[in-house]
Amino acid sequence: MLLTLAAFVAVLGILIFVHEAGHFVAAKLVGIQVLRFSLGFGRPILAWRRGETEYWISWIPFGGYVKMAGFEDEGLAGELEGGKSAQPVDPARAFDRKPLVARVVVVVAGVTMNAAFALAVYAGLAYTGTLEPNNIATTEVDSVIATDLPPAAQPLASLRRGDRITTVNGDSVRTWGELQLKLANAHTPVELRVAGRPDSLVLHIADTDTAARFATALALSPYLAPVISTVTSGGAGAKAGLMPGDRILKVNGDTVVSWQDFARVARRNPAQRITVEVQRGSERLSLAVVPERREEREPATKQPRVLGFVGVGAAYPTLPRPGVLGAIRVGWRETTGRAELILDFLAKLVTGRASVRELGGPILIGQISGQAARVGLATLLGFMAFLSINLAILNLLPIPILDGGQLVFLIAEAVRRRPLPLELRLLPSLEKRSKGTSRGTSRPRAWSPRSRRRSMERGEGGERRGSSRSSMSSSAPRRGWSSSS
Repeated sequence: MLLTLAAFVAVLGILIFVHEAGHFVAAKLVGIQVLRFSLGFGRPILAWRRGETEYWISWIPFGGYVKMAGFEDEGLAGELEGGKSAQPVDPARAFDRKPLVARVVVVVAGVTMNAAFALAVYAGLAYTGTLEPNNIATTEVDSVIATDLPPAAQPLASLRRGDRITTVNGDSVRTWGELQLKLANAHTPVELRVAGRPDSLVLHIADTDTAARFATALALSPYLAPVISTVTSGGAGAKAGLMPGDRILKVNGDTVVSWQDFARVARRNPAQRITVEVQRGSERLSLAVVPERREEREPATKQPRVLGFVGVGAAYPTLPRPGVLGAIRVGWRETTGRAELILDFLAKLVTGRASVRELGGPILIGQISGQAARVGLATLLGFMAFLSINLAILNLLPIPILDGGQLVFLIAEAVRRRPLPLELRLLPSLEKRSKGTSRGTSRPRAWSPRSRRRSMERGEGGERRGSSRSSMSSSAPRRGWSSSS
């Protein structure tokens, strides 16, 4: 529980910092006065000042913001962000006083930083050889569990041990992970080419049938030689005397040709003695192994099951580690590939081919963060990079509370050569003031991959021309830059 909470705070905090740092740096570069940089909302836990900017770490961790000159938050919005800054405001350096191009740069800086962060993480993982630490550099099939295949994927039952899948819908696949990803996301019909076969295997799995695609990917097993690579200290294999480099020849008297032959017997015999014959150098040894009993949930049905676990890992082929330029290319490919998956899902969501039930919120993010942290740092970083791409894309949606909505307003301003009418840029929930000279509005916070859009005060002040004495606020419809999961 503590690891899950710590991982969640770390993941969220880093991604918020990356996003807000983009807006912060861009604002500084174009000459906008930055009054406050805050990780979190509410009153500060830690606070310090450097130059004209306050730096806060606040109590509510689900977001962050950069308060710039020209923003005057009142009511709930101001309280959520800890109130107004005590720093004197320079009207000449307010957000709205800057050229249109400068404002566009500030608006897109957050999502740009999210994308750059993902690219850097993927490239770094590729360079260190930990991008896919457990991915197998083969698409050679060992076996197919035909009974687990959905009806639309039955052509895969014709695959035999040693068959190598080369392409999915025309895209080449080099690793088992790439093959599974393609099977899960390729558009129908899914066409697989197999080396040495003249005809393709065609699967007619509906794009919306996520369960069927998941079952299809899990029904296939890669071919791995029955050679032990790792032995878990204190595990059943170590207790029995198994060692790295041992080649498994027989299990319970049956000849073993692939790793799956051994693994199937071990899984089916929890807490039961099995006899394993291995080749170690020039010696043949017969060892008694009692697989540990473990309970887990079946991936497709989520039903509990009991399995045997020996605590040994197979030796498997891996891709060579790339150089610096190669790692950058891999990072770019991973970033764009994950972005395409997200955009494809959003398209399915809009057209009704996917359900909102497949979306996850803060609780799911916390659970996945904890699981990734338990696996290792590389897995946690990979998850953070993927989540960062999610935030970048969702923030570009043309919704007023997001960066994309503000970008649309600025594009419209560029086309019209003047800002859009105030009424179009403000949300309907703007509150009216009873005094003609009073200004500032508050807006309810909306949960989103970023936090809400808040009212922004024009630096020059003054009542709108032609307004009634009970006028609406003259706040400029910009926003404080904030992010949340």
